[in-house]
Amino acid sequence: MKIKVLTLALLFVSSVGVTAPNESFNKARTMMMEVYFDHQETIYCGAQFDSKKAITLPEGYASTKYIKRSNIVEAEHVVNATDFGESFREWSDGSPLCIDYKGQEYRGRRCANKASREYRLMQADLYNLYPAIGSVNALRSNYNFTLLPDEESDFGSCQMKIANRKAEPPISARGRIARTYLYMEQTYDRYSMSKNQRKLMLAWNKMHPISEWECERASRIEAIQGNKNLLLSKCEKL
Repeated sequence: MKIKVLTLALLFVSSVGVTAPNESFNKARTMMMEVYFDHQETIYCGAQFDSKKAITLPEGYASTKYIKRSNIVEAEHVVNATDFGESFREWSDGSPLCIDYKGQEYRGRRCANKASREYRLMQADLYNLYPAIGSVNALRSNYNFTLLPDEESDFGSCQMKIANRKAEPPISARGRIARTYLYMEQTYDRYSMSKNQRKLMLAWNKMHPISEWECERASRIEAIQGNKNLLLSKCEKL
């Protein structure tokens, strides 16, 4: 059974108490950094970063594209925004609200962000945001995850593979990725994985156990956002 969409229950708790639900991706990026204040490590490559988002790249890391973005940490949607965004009418068809200063209509992510509160809440969901090296985030783009056994790493010592508009993450990230995909599908009625993607995520969830940090991260997000990731119920037993 799916959890009800959290458009009413998603709360943002600040130092001054409970405020309105967070609908801002920019605020979510800031809150993500606060969640990681003492665990400053990117999801795919394990790169260390500081409070100013400057990255210390792992030894042997290499990137031939988006080189300048290799020096900064970015907020990565593990379930990419396109996957859930395309289910919104505003994304595909536009909205009367989506008119630019020249009087031209626009669609896509920009319109969904402007015209749909539900989209903004999904886009800002902290359970789906992870720090990532900018160049990895950029090259991963909106590609779904799979296994690419015949491909080499695109980032040197960081075992992140990208080919044919698909991505294979390092083994160390697969459990967290799986539980994020499953969380998004359980939490938001409008998001649904393909049969093959769900099968892969269920397998990764089983193969790669929950870590102490994953539990701590979820606890911090729950305190900020006001809802649990039920895929992490085992945290209470750790």
